[in-house]
Amino acid sequence: MAGSHRGGGRGSLMVPAALAFSTAIFITLYIASTSKVLLMIHPNQTHLRVKPPVEFSIINTPYQNPPAAAATGGGGGRPTNQSQPAAAEFSDYLPRVSTPASTRPRPVNVISQSTQGEFTAVNSSGKKIKSMIMQEVFHDKDLFFEEYEEMNRTLKIYVYPHKKNDRFANVLLPVDYEPGGNYASESYFKKSIFRSHFITNDPNEAHLFFLPFSIAGLRNDKRVGVGGIKDFVKDYVSYVSREFPFWNRSAGADHFYVCCHSVGRSAMEKAAEVKMNAIQVVCSSSYFLPGYVAHKDASVPQIWPRPGDPPRKPPEERETLAFYAGALNSRVRQDLVAAWGDDSEISVHRSRLKTPYSEALLGSKFCIHAKGFEINTARIGDAIYYGCVPVILADFYDLPFADALNWESFSVVVSSMDIPKLKEILKGISHEEYVKLQSNVVKVQRHFRWHNFPVDFDAFHMVMFELWLRRSHVKVVY
Repeated sequence: MAGSHRGGGRGSLMVPAALAFSTAIFITLYIASTSKVLLMIHPNQTHLRVKPPVEFSIINTPYQNPPAAAATGGGGGRPTNQSQPAAAEFSDYLPRVSTPASTRPRPVNVISQSTQGEFTAVNSSGKKIKSMIMQEVFHDKDLFFEEYEEMNRTLKIYVYPHKKNDRFANVLLPVDYEPGGNYASESYFKKSIFRSHFITNDPNEAHLFFLPFSIAGLRNDKRVGVGGIKDFVKDYVSYVSREFPFWNRSAGADHFYVCCHSVGRSAMEKAAEVKMNAIQVVCSSSYFLPGYVAHKDASVPQIWPRPGDPPRKPPEERETLAFYAGALNSRVRQDLVAAWGDDSEISVHRSRLKTPYSEALLGSKFCIHAKGFEINTARIGDAIYYGCVPVILADFYDLPFADALNWESFSVVVSSMDIPKLKEILKGISHEEYVKLQSNVVKVQRHFRWHNFPVDFDAFHMVMFELWLRRSHVKVVY
């Protein structure tokens, strides 16, 4: 018995020793094998490669070695926001106009000390749900400002160059007018990036490469139209991969484009390497769309531009509990109208209002964003502009700037299954908690505004921050 016990002791000691030895061998082999993997820009790029070049007759500007990068001033210190492009290469993109001085506030004055509260409601299964309403509008304020400052100081973007005499300059260069309408975000971004300090003419120092085609512009161009967008994008990527060395070294993983029109959801069907590898900054950021890849891609808000500062109306003067108006072009909207179309507290309309839209937004506590034919609408931006707390009825939707903003602090996200419980959920929020939500809506308004010239913390800079988070931390060199 004793001998058996001693033998078992030696065996029990040998097992951990064998495991330790095998673990050491595995770690050694893993380190050796992953040294090559560090050259990868994005895990999705794998072995995708651009197909053999296709003759791309639309763009006729050959690639030339770029001029030296323009100085950012300050002896390597923080660059300043300038209206002029980064170098003479871009001097014909936009008219030369003066830019106002930067109005960047000190971060400590932006956000008040964090507090929090709770409310309870009941979901469709009858279970109580608890939601934390955070006073802080950022997930981590200190981390955000630290990363934002680093982004503002170091991020560099290379834009593929095109001239005004290119056949499709109208879709490749910034527009020379003030954008308007539902898809203005796409045009405002392009105008802003060319007027920002992020542009570099030295591709070797670029973190990211911007594909400047405009999906909305292609849609409205009679030479292309909706039916020709897929071929245009495919040919453009072939042109870029043939004339420039930057696409092929990462299979496009350090490239991005911006699109707010819903047509963009199918624009990449003939350019799989764009869909799988490049960063897609889009308004149609639904997990159900086959072209959208969560975490790789980013959501940009669809914002209807409005001049001037947002109007103010205190919570006590907002008499309507919740408001919605719009076309019934989805099951979610149909269910919303069926449940609340005749309610006296929730104002739901079966079509667009004949009275001023702004009055309804200003007079309501909550404003409903219900998914339509596409998930992207300007209703969230509308609600925020008029100080109305957004209620989001859009399942599986990447909310804009969600990597930085804590949406629970200034909106209410409700599952479409809980539409019959909508009033109970909204009325379950106490007045004190509503005041916190509404106050936070006012705080985030600056992040949902476009300007003719970029302003710190505006929609343009928030998009740049999302790109900064998605940049490669490993630089490809030859």
